[in-house]
Amino acid sequence: MFLRIVTESFSRTPRRKLLTAAALAVGMAIATATLTVMLDVGDRLAQEFRALGANLLVTPKSDTLPLQVGGVDTRPVDAGAYLSESDLPQLKRIFWSNNIVGFAPFLDAPVKVTAANGSASDTVSTQTTLIGTWVRHTLQIGDGEKFTTGVTATNPWWKLTSGRWFADPSPANSQAEAVLGEKLAVRLHAHTGDVITIQAGSQPIALTVVGTVDTAGPEDESILTSLSTAQQLTGRLGQFRRVMVSALTKPEDALGRRDPLTMNSDERERWMCSAYISSIAYSIEQAIPNVDARPVRRVAETEGRVLTRVSALLWLVTIAALIAAGLAVAATAATTVLERQREIGLMKALGASSWLVGAFFLGEQVLLAIVGGALGYSAGVFLARRLSLSVFDVASAPHLILLPVALTLAVIVAIAGSAVPLRRASRFDPAPILRGE
Repeated sequence: MFLRIVTESFSRTPRRKLLTAAALAVGMAIATATLTVMLDVGDRLAQEFRALGANLLVTPKSDTLPLQVGGVDTRPVDAGAYLSESDLPQLKRIFWSNNIVGFAPFLDAPVKVTAANGSASDTVSTQTTLIGTWVRHTLQIGDGEKFTTGVTATNPWWKLTSGRWFADPSPANSQAEAVLGEKLAVRLHAHTGDVITIQAGSQPIALTVVGTVDTAGPEDESILTSLSTAQQLTGRLGQFRRVMVSALTKPEDALGRRDPLTMNSDERERWMCSAYISSIAYSIEQAIPNVDARPVRRVAETEGRVLTRVSALLWLVTIAALIAAGLAVAATAATTVLERQREIGLMKALGASSWLVGAFFLGEQVLLAIVGGALGYSAGVFLARRLSLSVFDVASAPHLILLPVALTLAVIVAIAGSAVPLRRASRFDPAPILRGE
């Protein structure tokens, strides 16, 4: 009898039922789309944030503070501590190795540079910083495993304005090459193909200028060359001063900002298994002895703020969609109760209790919620795919876990939206209704 009454109700007022199902489907489609994007937004934004550059700085624990005057590092070459180039493969052997998307070692040295522009009278000399690093260097990680990294991964905003990047010296190319920062190139009146002379000690070295670069930073006043060339010039073979690391991380919450020494065993295990920038830094310090891994706070905090605000916006859109769907269900339910009050009065006159009358209407709403939730989930998957393509240029994969979530939310919204009209229907007095009053 219950199913018969519910079925006949659908056949008598199909338009109201379609409006309710459509409202629930639209609400669930938006909720499914935003929740799908929310599940992927952390990884997607983490990939996009790598355009901001490295977010970890690794230096020797006993290193001295850099001394810069006018953007030039005037610290002597023999001052401070150095790291071993042989330790760099350890960065891809830590627990978070898959999160390390790139790294680049740097060796800086104050040098005197001289550019002869055709004649002795045109010779220009100045003090600047020589920076040795990698551009696209292939590193042997393990048995048959290689990893290509360099400043193209850690400093993606460095753009060549002319020429090409320098190459590592090799038997086929014994001439040392360099790239000049734009501002330094202007001061030296140097161009691609010129030969400059640099001197850090008593022995000068000639470098062929193969390009100029715009770094939007102090490196515009520097000379960039291969790490091996800088090591040869400074006498620091197999060593470097610091390494910049670009890692995929998750925003730090209250646990991520805590000192691991103050955590209990469960909290520490959860912290170690979360891709916080602090836990990745800790793993690096455990893998490489006597180093200090520090987050580049300006980059890390920017990532955290943006991701937190995007997540808050998606939650706001989801809640707004659910509220709108609930209001639409409430409006159609109230209209349905008014239209069927004579039917309700007759049911009560025949002995139906208030809870049984409410059960009939709730049964209709639950069936509509299941239909609307399923349609909304299907539409939400398509909407999430289009949204992800337009924002991240990557199609999002459907998450089946959201199907029961969408159905559950649809049922909750349908029941919540029908609560007030059903309460009113349960209080109807059948006598005045049947008399037409």
